[in-house]
Amino acid sequence: MTVRVGQGFDIHAFSDDPGRPLVLGGVHFEGERGLTGHSDADAVAHACADALLGAAGLGDIGQHFPDTDPQWAGADSVGLLAEVAARVRAAGWEPGNVDCAVICERPKLAPRRDEMQRTLTEAVGAPVTVKGNRAEGLGAIGRVEGLACVAVAVVTASGSGS
Repeated sequence: MTVRVGQGFDIHAFSDDPGRPLVLGGVHFEGERGLTGHSDADAVAHACADALLGAAGLGDIGQHFPDTDPQWAGADSVGLLAEVAARVRAAGWEPGNVDCAVICERPKLAPRRDEMQRTLTEAVGAPVTVKGNRAEGLGAIGRVEGLACVAVAVVTASGSGS
């Protein structure tokens, strides 16, 4: 098979720590509550990484960067995404694109979407798109208790290991 597709998912609760920054797609959202997590809790980067790993048949982000390992505490998730893209290439796959949907009531993504897409695209070395979706007040996400992200990635065989 020369083309493969993978999906990724991540969800994080908002933190009660007023000093915890909100990072989505490598972009800091000033004045917004941060997300709980072992790394910087960038759910967008995590979902994109999982989609790429799945497409390449390389498992999931938790296998590569476990939250039980202290070396990943506070890690820059866009850096982890870049490392995932390198591992995908080393396994003989070339990222084609990644598309990510962020489900949240806040923050509003539209004002920062282009910046997020540029940051993620640079990390992956292939186009990454980001869409914002609302939960319309339903469930934990609708009550602004957290946010979720889903992503899909396409990879093609590069001929060096697939």
